[in-house]
Amino acid sequence: MPGRPPTSRRPSRRPSRRRGLLALLVALPTALVATLLAGTAPAAPPTRPAEAAPAAAPASFVHPGVHVGRAQLDFVRSKVQAGAQPWKSAFDQMTASRYASPSRVPKPRAVVECGSYSNPNLGCTDEREDAIAAYTNALAWYITRDNRYAHKAIELMDAWSAVIRDHTNGNAPLQAGWAGSVWPRAAEIIRHAYGDWPGAGRFATMLREVYLPEVVGGSDSNGNWELTMMEAAVGISVFLEDRASYDRAVNRFLGRVPAYIYLESDGALPRTAPGSRRDTREEIIEYWHGQTTFVDGLSQETCRDFTHTGYGISSISHVAETARIQGQDLYPQVGERLRHALGLHATYELGTAVPSWLCGGSVKRGLGPITEVGYNALHHRLGHSMTNTRTLTESRRPAGTNNLFVAWETLTHAENPA
Repeated sequence: MPGRPPTSRRPSRRPSRRRGLLALLVALPTALVATLLAGTAPAAPPTRPAEAAPAAAPASFVHPGVHVGRAQLDFVRSKVQAGAQPWKSAFDQMTASRYASPSRVPKPRAVVECGSYSNPNLGCTDEREDAIAAYTNALAWYITRDNRYAHKAIELMDAWSAVIRDHTNGNAPLQAGWAGSVWPRAAEIIRHAYGDWPGAGRFATMLREVYLPEVVGGSDSNGNWELTMMEAAVGISVFLEDRASYDRAVNRFLGRVPAYIYLESDGALPRTAPGSRRDTREEIIEYWHGQTTFVDGLSQETCRDFTHTGYGISSISHVAETARIQGQDLYPQVGERLRHALGLHATYELGTAVPSWLCGGSVKRGLGPITEVGYNALHHRLGHSMTNTRTLTESRRPAGTNNLFVAWETLTHAENPA
């Protein structure tokens, strides 16, 4: 399912060749260095400036504050207790799922090995689903105040923090991004609403040492990779109250979003992510899966398939929501791209005939349960008319989980004004 593995090795694990080259250049005479650089370095292509990235981290972090805040949780709780729809049916769906099972047994591994398209899959599914189960039980506890749910969430978090030490193989960054996006959601609710638990410090160490180094540096693979990795980095940084990593992740996110969703104001070609090696028309079109006509809302992965595109759109909405809870409004920078992306993909997900200029006249549908968060923010809070997104969102309620990192968003975000 995930994008192709990165072609470069992960710098956190291996010595940097760049540092060695820089040390050699420093030792050479200045004239010789100039000659070498003039003869070997390619000319830098002209690039459009990236959208401004403001200082990100709040002076004081808000808790619970990853994906959902306390006011949002209180809204959901009141709706479920009143039996109001669609929240009650969404809650019933969640608590009837395998993720809320009281008999669930965690399956931690010291090393989670995930290859391309989850082959091999050594602990990958177990890790992702145990993280979703922890979040599911944390939500169920908040709504019901049944302590059995909180105890199960803690059991799952403690089991993994006691064992896991690494992610390996080609999909390691993406796997860490998926699971690392969900663990902090559970931990924020438990630690800051239910109450701190004895294993919280070890859990924080797990996030700091096992997950954050794997994701915070980003990825040059398909855009859904880096967006999910930044979602994980932002959420982990909130839980750890790590202002430096929060700033780093948000700024990288703000550089990637314009390179993932096109707006006509970008010009003839889509933007490229900061640091990208793709600097010719041919390379950019290849990266956009052969698409040569660009319209508002088109994604870098639209012509790959809607499923992976949905991952990227979802993470954009998730990061924007977490930042909003933390007091930083990113919607002026990413909202227009998110709105157009939701609208364009909802149109064709609903079955509208695909024109010949778009992906050769054929798309692979399957957007997934990813529209609730962005739709709520842009339509209900900001007042944008989003007819096709509304039709798609309401027709698929209650939205469940994609079993990766998206879960129960009709419950948490449908018409949520907080």
